[in-house]
Amino acid sequence: MPDYRIEAMPQQISPALAEKLSRVETATIGHSQHWGFMDRGIQPLLRNKRIAGAAVTLAIPGQDSTLLHHALGLLRPGDILVVDRLGDDKHACWGGGVTVAAKAAGAIGGIVDGPCTDLTEIEDSDFPMWCRGMSPITTRLYNLGGTLNLPISCGNVAVRAGDIILADESGVLVLPAGEAEAIADAALSRQERGERTQARVKAGEKLGDISGATKMVLEALKQNG
Repeated sequence: MPDYRIEAMPQQISPALAEKLSRVETATIGHSQHWGFMDRGIQPLLRNKRIAGAAVTLAIPGQDSTLLHHALGLLRPGDILVVDRLGDDKHACWGGGVTVAAKAAGAIGGIVDGPCTDLTEIEDSDFPMWCRGMSPITTRLYNLGGTLNLPISCGNVAVRAGDIILADESGVLVLPAGEAEAIADAALSRQERGERTQARVKAGEKLGDISGATKMVLEALKQNG
């Protein structure tokens, strides 16, 4: 008998926080924190995309996408569907049809810890997707069970329904909802400092002089005689 475990849809993030996060690069946060980043094998299928929103979490077994089809009918504008494939790396649960359904529901992106298929259809839909590459072998409706909006693992990171997903060309980051705004504020400040540094380098200064790296090297050389 199939075992489905389904919890309520999570709280979404405010438009103000979504807008703030849309200006944050994952790599900026990676300068100061090392946790929460999904395995770098999960890569974007489309270029120049950044999404930020609440995670709707799904776990489905290898050959089965029954619960995925059901979940598509529950998605709301602004949601990001995060899919735990429970270790399967052979079957593509996400293709052109799922993409059209997710976009029609208002979802802003999908994260799959496994392969997708129908790359051209995903590109034609202009729907941001992150996954572990492509596969021609697809899932079917085997009615095996799964979980929706319970804790999952995606890209070796624990993800809870309602966690904040920030994803761009550099990767995918999972943030606790209560910490996301403070992390975003710090990242935006760092980005502003980075822009000022780049302007100084373009004006002729040396990056090593600005950062202090050159001073460290010269002092080390002096100490070593």
